[in-house]
Amino acid sequence: MELNADFTQRVVMHGEEIAWLDSPMAGVSRRMLDRIGDEVARATSIVRYAPGSAFSPHVHSGGEEFIVLDGVFSDEHGDFPSGFYIRNPPQSRHTPGSGPGCIIMVKLWQFDLADRTHVRIDTNKIGVVSDAARAGVSVTPLFRDSREDVRIEYWAPHAEIAVGAKGGAEYFVLAGGFVEGGDALHANSWLRLPDGTTSTAVAGEDGAKVWVKTGNLHYAVAPAAL
Repeated sequence: MELNADFTQRVVMHGEEIAWLDSPMAGVSRRMLDRIGDEVARATSIVRYAPGSAFSPHVHSGGEEFIVLDGVFSDEHGDFPSGFYIRNPPQSRHTPGSGPGCIIMVKLWQFDLADRTHVRIDTNKIGVVSDAARAGVSVTPLFRDSREDVRIEYWAPHAEIAVGAKGGAEYFVLAGGFVEGGDALHANSWLRLPDGTTSTAVAGEDGAKVWVKTGNLHYAVAPAAL
């Protein structure tokens, strides 16, 4: 399966407008944002766990990162409520599920295969710092290496924000909204900008809280090609 598989193209997807599709596991469904592959895939998705649902134990050969949008995600490493950011590196193993149910935004097969760094951050409990180079922007850093930079950005109401980056950029709206390229993005909307894109986003009247990843599209390789 291929969905938004051309990484030279700008893409906007509004999660609330995408139908939920059942996964192979009962009670787990997903809204696909991009995908290359079938059940083993390089993918970006919004995934919903019904109360009491779970996946079978499995290994993430290509790594997995996600942010909990609602409810409580659980595995043998703990219980992770809304606001947690998790990175499970290649060759990590777990048994994911949710007692009360949860929704996460998850990315698969987008790691350096040599990466072995586990990250578990409660973004509700760490601070933000002002971005001295961009007026109206504050940042919560989540992860950074030679390949990518992952963070949450807080954009002040009506702020004009330069977006795009070498290596591409992705923006997932957690709260509030913004306009870019004539498209209005709101909670659960996702924007992907190709390598080298330069653009301006304008935050809405309530500002915007945005999960941001930059630099990573240089490494947009499907599992079958690795």
